[in-house]
Amino acid sequence: MSDIRAGGGNHRRIAIDKVGVKGLSYPVVLLDKAHRKQHTVARINLYVSLPREFRGTHMGRFVEVLNRHHREIDIHQLGRILRDVRAELNAESAHLEMEFSYFIEKHAPVTGARGLMDYRCFIAADLGEHFRLRIGAVVPVTTLCPCSKEMVGYGGHNQRAEIRVSAEPAGFLWLEDLVELVECCGSSQVYSLLGREDEKHVTTAAYENPAFVEDVVRNVAARLDEHPLVGRYEVGVTSFESIHHHDAYAFITRFDEDR
Repeated sequence: MSDIRAGGGNHRRIAIDKVGVKGLSYPVVLLDKAHRKQHTVARINLYVSLPREFRGTHMGRFVEVLNRHHREIDIHQLGRILRDVRAELNAESAHLEMEFSYFIEKHAPVTGARGLMDYRCFIAADLGEHFRLRIGAVVPVTTLCPCSKEMVGYGGHNQRAEIRVSAEPAGFLWLEDLVELVECCGSSQVYSLLGREDEKHVTTAAYENPAFVEDVVRNVAARLDEHPLVGRYEVGVTSFESIHHHDAYAFITRFDEDR
C-alpha cells in the first residue's frame, strides 16, 4: 500500500496542530483512593501533530497503540502511550483526552446513609518537548440567591449548579481530593441518598450560606490557590437558574500564569 502521508495533492503545505481519532469508547482503569482501582469506560480522543509536507496520517495506528496496552489504560501509562503514538506516527507532539464517569461513595450529612455519586471526570495529556497532565471534574452543588433571600426574608430561590474544574497537578492528586476540595464551595452539597433529617440539614445549610455564582467561582479559586498539589488551573461555574430564562456563569483561569 502506498504511503498516503506523503501522497500527492498536498499543495497547500499547511501544518495541522491535531489530527487523529475522536470519540473512541475504551475500557480504562484508574486508581481509586478507597478501593485501590476503579474500572470504567472512557471516551478517548487521541491526536498527533502533522507536518505541512504530509498529506494525511495513519488513523488505524492510533487504535493499534491503544490495543498494545492490554486493552486497559492506566493513568500512569499515559506518558508511555503518547511516546508510542508519537514514535509510531513520526510526529513532533501527541495528545490524549479522556472523559469518563467516576464513582465516589458519599455519606449523607446526618444519617450517614451511603450512596454512590457519579462525577463526570476528564484527563488530558500532551507530549511535545515536555509532558503535561491535566485532570478535572464536573461537580454538582446547590446555590441559593443572596438577593432573593434578602428581599423575601424567609426564603430564597435556589437551584442546581455545576463546578467544572481542571488542574495541572504539582504532584499526585487524587480525583476524590479534587472533588472534595470544590464541592463545599457552593451553598450546599448534592447527595445521591438523603433521609428527612438530611434534607432538613441540606436545605438549612443552603439558606444559611447564600452564594452568587461569582461567590462560588471565587471560593473554588481561593481553595485551589492554597492547595500545595495544584499548579495552574481553570474553574467555571454554571448556575441553572430556577426563576430566570437563562443560566448564570462565572470563570477564572490560572493557565495563563506561571505558578
